[in-house]
Amino acid sequence: MPPETATFVDRDLSGARFVRVDLSGAVMRAVDLQDADLDAPWLGEDGGSLVVNGVDVAPLVEAALDARFPGRGLRRAADPEGLRTAWAALERTWEATVRRAEEMRPGAVDASVDGEWSFAQTLRHLVMATDTWLGRAVLGLGEPYDPRGLPNAEYATDGHDPAVFSVTDPGWAEVLQVRAGRVGMVRDFLRDVTPEVLDEPRGNPWAPQHAETVRSCLHVILNEEWEHHRYAVRDLDAVAAGVDEEVET
Repeated sequence: MPPETATFVDRDLSGARFVRVDLSGAVMRAVDLQDADLDAPWLGEDGGSLVVNGVDVAPLVEAALDARFPGRGLRRAADPEGLRTAWAALERTWEATVRRAEEMRPGAVDASVDGEWSFAQTLRHLVMATDTWLGRAVLGLGEPYDPRGLPNAEYATDGHDPAVFSVTDPGWAEVLQVRAGRVGMVRDFLRDVTPEVLDEPRGNPWAPQHAETVRSCLHVILNEEWEHHRYAVRDLDAVAAGVDEEVET
């Protein structure tokens, strides 16, 4: 039975915060969106749209992000050479961003902005993402996860054991070490991959009934990397402006 559609009429939601909320297909009429801040990482996927005042702004947003982050537009490369080029561009981008984070005030890599992951936690999550989509889905490793990775909120609710991951946070040097290992893991895989391997079928690691290919799993990794880089840069800007929350110890 489909859920009942919620309707809000003449309601004041100014200042409201929505986190991990499904608003797909929502219809808003005569709404005031001045200074609203929307973050939709799946915007435009599979032909989806976001229509504002009769204009589909999804392609405009994608073009603006590709211009802001050189190399991002390569993330849907389909052939081995294109994927290698896309990954090399991503590596250069992250190297520059890590240098920026390290040159900021002490503790900046552990600062949380508005309850979001810190820079160090973002790198740990990308370790987990690589372990999921390359180690588990593509390579079929029985125990793909490094305990220093950081799962997303849905991990435990999908029937997985959160005890796989460390309870305490590793230090910054250790985060960089495990992250470098996973970056190299993707680079090494792409070095020798062939068009035939890219076409091979794989199961979706979260929903095995849904078919993937090696290529589509690599696309997920690239998309995860670019989206979390965008979040990281956004929050580093806030840390630099002095609006971050107290660093957790």
